[in-house]
Amino acid sequence: MTDELEELKEELETQTRLAEDRLNRLKYLQADFDNYRKWSQKEKEAIIALANENLIKDLLVILDDFDQALPSLEMEQNREGMQMVQKKMVKVLKEYGLQPIDDVGKKFDPQFHEVVYKVRSTDEANTILENLGKGYQLRSKVIRPSKVKIAEHITDGEGEING
Repeated sequence: MTDELEELKEELETQTRLAEDRLNRLKYLQADFDNYRKWSQKEKEAIIALANENLIKDLLVILDDFDQALPSLEMEQNREGMQMVQKKMVKVLKEYGLQPIDDVGKKFDPQFHEVVYKVRSTDEANTILENLGKGYQLRSKVIRPSKVKIAEHITDGEGEING
């Protein structure tokens, strides 16, 4: 009887260890699946963001056309209608996270600006003098840098010919 009892105890311990091992495996598998689900969700969000970014880049061309066309429509009857369409488009793009890059008077930053040319000026070096092409950010990512004209500092006596 005691031999049988010992065998049953050993069998119980073996089965308990086996059950604990399988429970641990199940927990790891559950954690791996949870990690995969989170990774999959992030990947899906990244794909959607990229698709939105490409669409918004394409729409920026139309927004640029509005910016160029509106000043030439001063006396046109359709000017107000065109302004309304432009404002609606800007509002929709803003809701998706688009924001223009503010530049004039600020320091040149290669993350946000692209220098088209430099002008000799008494202003501080690398100060943005003029925005030649609007730049935009989609949330915190620059999707189109501003094209700018920057100052190249000259001192008072520089460039004079003394004879």
